[in-house]
Amino acid sequence: MPGIAYHRPENLTEALAFLHEQGPATEILAGGTDVMVDLRSGSLDKKYLLDVSRLEELKVLEMNDGLLSVGAGVTISELGASQLLAAYAPTLRKCADTFASRQIRNVATIGGNVAHCAPCGDTLPPLMIHDARAVLASRNGVREIPVEEIASGAYACALPSDEMIVKFILQPEADLSFAAFHKIGRRRALAIARISMASMARQDGEGRLKEIKLSLGSCTPTPWRVREVEEMLRRQRPTEALLWDAGRVLAEKTIEMTGRRASAIYKEPALQGLLVRTLLPLVRQ
Repeated sequence: MPGIAYHRPENLTEALAFLHEQGPATEILAGGTDVMVDLRSGSLDKKYLLDVSRLEELKVLEMNDGLLSVGAGVTISELGASQLLAAYAPTLRKCADTFASRQIRNVATIGGNVAHCAPCGDTLPPLMIHDARAVLASRNGVREIPVEEIASGAYACALPSDEMIVKFILQPEADLSFAAFHKIGRRRALAIARISMASMARQDGEGRLKEIKLSLGSCTPTPWRVREVEEMLRRQRPTEALLWDAGRVLAEKTIEMTGRRASAIYKEPALQGLLVRTLLPLVRQ
C-alpha cells in the first residue's frame, strides 16, 4: 500500500481529532471488506487510513431509555447472533443471515455497510423500517440524522469528512405478527442483492394490518421506504389479490423513480413477485 499511512487511534476522542485535522485525506477503516478491495484496485485516492475497528465506543448493542442502540462497529455476525435484535429488531437480525460469507460477516460492520452508500447495502432497508437515526460525532460535537440522509446518491456519502458514525438509534418493535428480509441475487450464496426488501407488520385479531412498514433496496440509487404501498395495505385484511395489486403499485413507483430502462422488463415482475412472496404469510385462510 505505497503512499498510504496507517493510523489506529486509542479512543474515539483521538479518532475525531485526527479527522478534524486530516478528514479530507482520510479513509475510515472499520471492517475493511470494501476498503481493501479499493486499495488493491488502486481506486482509493487517500493519504491516510484511520482504523477504528477496535474502538469500544463503537461496539454498543443495548436498550437504553426505550430505544435500541446499535454501535457502528458492531459486526454483521454480532447482529445475527443478537437476542436483543431478535426480540426488538428481527428484520435487522435476519438480514445478517444472507450477508456475504461467514468470513466477511465476521469483520464487516453495520457502520461501514451504511457509510459505503452502496444501493445494495443489506442493512439499510431494515434500519429504515425502524425509523433509525445515525448518531454522528466530530470534534465539534454530536448530532443525529435519519439514516436515509447519509447517502446523497449511489456510493456517495453526504457526511462531512470530519464526522463519523458512532451508532444507530432504532425504534424497537416487540410482539410483531411478522418480520422478514428477502433479496433477489444472481445466485444463492454470496449474492449481491439485485432487489432487497425489509418488512414488518402487526395484525389485529381479525387479521387487518394495524401497522406495516416496507423498505426497498438495490432498485434505486438509495434505499427508500415504500410509504404509498404501506398506506395501501394499512387497515386492510391481506388477500393474495391485494398483495398482487400492491406489488404492481410497488413496481410502478420504482420505475417512476428510476425511469424506464432495459432492466424494467425483469424488475417489474420481480418486484411484484418479491412483495407477494414476502407478505404471503400474512394472508389468513
